[in-house]
Amino acid sequence: MKIEILNGLTARQFLSEYWQKKPLLIRGAFPNFRDFVSAEMLQDMAQQDAVQARLVTDREGLWEVQSAPLTSSDFRRLKGVHWSLLVQGIDQLLPAGRALLSQFNFIPHARLDDLMVSYAPQGGGIGPHFDSYDVFLLQGQGHKRWQISAQADTELIPDAPLRILRNFVPEQEWVLGPGDMLYLPPRFAHYGIALDPCLTYSIGFRAATHQELVTQFLVHLQDRIDVPGLYADPDLKRQKHPAEISSDMVDKVAAVIEQLKFGRDDVAQFLGIYLSEPKPHVFFDAPVRPMSFSKFQASAAKRGVRLALQSQMLFSGTNLFLNGEPVSVTGATRKALITLADLRVLRGPLTLPAGAWDLLYDWYQAGYLGLGRSAK
Repeated sequence: MKIEILNGLTARQFLSEYWQKKPLLIRGAFPNFRDFVSAEMLQDMAQQDAVQARLVTDREGLWEVQSAPLTSSDFRRLKGVHWSLLVQGIDQLLPAGRALLSQFNFIPHARLDDLMVSYAPQGGGIGPHFDSYDVFLLQGQGHKRWQISAQADTELIPDAPLRILRNFVPEQEWVLGPGDMLYLPPRFAHYGIALDPCLTYSIGFRAATHQELVTQFLVHLQDRIDVPGLYADPDLKRQKHPAEISSDMVDKVAAVIEQLKFGRDDVAQFLGIYLSEPKPHVFFDAPVRPMSFSKFQASAAKRGVRLALQSQMLFSGTNLFLNGEPVSVTGATRKALITLADLRVLRGPLTLPAGAWDLLYDWYQAGYLGLGRSAK
């Protein structure tokens, strides 16, 4: 099936020819695109404690970065300098942001990170750089000139607060207008400059380092392993050097550690928890006066349910994961909740097994989901 925002490419064509391989310029990816944020909205968001945002300024090559929460005075001091404001997690703040991300469902949810929106007046940018992840750059209001390069030189400007390339050599260049979109694979150097006041929507994808995956997997295991026994050495002999760790001790401890076993199911469980775990700054709004179970069930059966904007729901086999919490489900319950994970909504009227209603009510009480078809 052809994907409209890919100008008629099928998902298979895009994934096989472009994904993590080469850039793709898509003119008119979103015809008649209308912004759902403004510079003023982004500035208001950046002044909130729970929002991740950065204000980047360029004063004739002297780069500075301020992190949220910002103040109104921070923006009043920007006259005469080039600057950009970047606000992360717009999909968790606005239903329209979540709706935009749904257009990219041809990429697995487990790979999706978030929607960042940036605003820059004329001349604003964050310098030539590369990202370690895939990104779609959708142009909203205004026009931005993008220069890109597949260069191998990744030397950075020393002591800069951003990872700005020292020797950027552009190979291709385009001006993007409203509705145009550029896909870039990881580590592809790029440099965007606002030609007039403009908004850019960045759809980014997760790319954990191998070190992070291994480290977090070991953290995951430490709470789930049980190795019985107590170190013992009834055959202990006097050593020439009391301070020496003997080879016998090393062998005994090595034998204990070798008891640690894990398999594919353990990895799948880890990934479900790790990839659905909310970021540290994310909070859920539990209902102040939650309705009773019976009232919730009656209302949800009629109106349906939808995940909260902040919720992440994944599954693997019979294991379901919502915001880092695993649950094993089977049969009709599993089928219904997979639909909820895929579409982020279960439309009414609903007929569900008792076990499914119990789970949905627990999640409603925690603020993980609400009633109705559209996200709050």
